[in-house]
Amino acid sequence: MMVNNMAKQNKSIVHYGAVALAFLGAASAVGQTQRQPPYWASIQKPEARMRTGPSTEFPVTWVYKRQNLPVKVVAVHSVWRKVQDPNGDQGWLHVRLLSPKRTAIVTGKDNGALRDLPQANAHISWRVEPGVVGIIDACEKGYCRFETNGRYGYIETARIWGDEAP
Repeated sequence: MMVNNMAKQNKSIVHYGAVALAFLGAASAVGQTQRQPPYWASIQKPEARMRTGPSTEFPVTWVYKRQNLPVKVVAVHSVWRKVQDPNGDQGWLHVRLLSPKRTAIVTGKDNGALRDLPQANAHISWRVEPGVVGIIDACEKGYCRFETNGRYGYIETARIWGDEAP
C-alpha cells in the first residue's frame, strides 16, 4: 500500500510541475505579446531557424548561427514573431529563440571608433570591424554605449544597425 501511495504522490508532483511549467511559459509568451511592434530584440540561441510563416509547418528560409544578432520585430502572431534582420530579410521566429537584450551590429566598410565619451572629439579607445555584434545601452545624441568581448566605448548610431527608432 505504501508503494501505491508514493506512486500517486509522484504522479501528482509530476502533474503539478508540468502545469506550473506550462503556466510560466504562457506567462512569458503573454508578457512578450504585450510589446507592440516594431521593437528591437536579439537572437538568444546559438542556432535559430527563420520560417516563411508562423508555424513549424512552414519552410525554413534561414538558419542563423549568430547568437546576439539584432533583429527588429515587425509583427506578432501568438508565440511567433516576424522579424527583420540586418540585411533586410524578413521571416518568422519562435519567441523562445529571441531575447529582449539590445544588441547592434557594426555597419559600413571601415572600422568603427569606440570613444571614451559620446562625443565626436573624444579619445578613441578601441576600433571595431564591420560585422562585429555588441550589446548596446545608453543611446542618446547620436551615440550608443557598445560593449563586445569586455571592451566598450561609445559608437555613432550611424555606424550600427540596432538602434534607430524602430
